[in-house]
Amino acid sequence: MLTRILLLFSLTWLARLTNPLFAVFGHPVSGRDLILLAGGLFLVAKATFEIHDKLEGDEGHGSARMAAGFWQVIVQILLLDIVFSLDSVITAIGMARELWVMVTAVVLAVGVMLVAAGPISRFVERHPTVKMLGLSFLLLIGFSLIAEGAGQHISKGYIYFAMGFSVMVEALNLRIRRKSAPVHLRAAYTDEP
Repeated sequence: MLTRILLLFSLTWLARLTNPLFAVFGHPVSGRDLILLAGGLFLVAKATFEIHDKLEGDEGHGSARMAAGFWQVIVQILLLDIVFSLDSVITAIGMARELWVMVTAVVLAVGVMLVAAGPISRFVERHPTVKMLGLSFLLLIGFSLIAEGAGQHISKGYIYFAMGFSVMVEALNLRIRRKSAPVHLRAAYTDEP
């Protein structure tokens, strides 16, 4: 959690860099614009790759062995922590403008993740369309960050409405299809050979 808050403070400070560094097609580009563009591209790429892997990627098998040394595992864990921290921080910056709102959102998100990780994981495994909905939210936020970085402001109300509407539709779908078999997404690793 400390990593995320430190990243949030540093990205928030960098996001205030509004002096133009250069111009593209007559549009001044600042440090804040570059951060928003990079963050938006990161979220769009991450969500797109994840959606592709879940829908069309190859399924791995539990019997596949991969030798990894102690330091390789440590580096992978650190990189994953930084990537996931960066992901949640960029999402918080994309959703709010006030620093205290962003810090509160990150702290609450980490708290909710710690308390509800097990039940949410089981729910998402039973209902994979919820995972796709979450990834589509990352796409939406990434797109809004890219637009903001390119100088096109999108009102947060539109984004909140789209998310709320999507959650309502998914809740109705889950209720209607309660007794039918869920969609099967490809798993990274399975026990079957």
